[in-house]
Amino acid sequence: MPILTKALIALIAFEHFLILYIEMFAWESLGKKIFKTVPENLFGPTKGMMANQGLYNGFLAAGLIWPFFIANQEWAYSITTFFLICVAIAGTFGAVTSSRKIFFIQALPAIVALVMTNWIG
Repeated sequence: MPILTKALIALIAFEHFLILYIEMFAWESLGKKIFKTVPENLFGPTKGMMANQGLYNGFLAAGLIWPFFIANQEWAYSITTFFLICVAIAGTFGAVTSSRKIFFIQALPAIVALVMTNWIG
């Protein structure tokens, strides 16, 4: 896999670790600054729900990092493809149900990485 593809996948994983941090540990501080569509009075009551959602983002990030440690290239390719598809679906669903901006922040980079993984390298 070319270094540019690996770098994009690592960047997507980092983004999901960042989302994990915001949703699990900084929902009531940093989350308020980022998620301006959420009414102020809902940050406290939704803290547990967002921590759960953050954990799922952590699983996506871990799944994207995991193939960097797999020696078998076919297996690494399969895991990479699976998790990039998961991120693309999650980002598309978020764009449809929450904010169109999510598509460009989450789904589009995963789709580009999928193309790079499957057709370039």
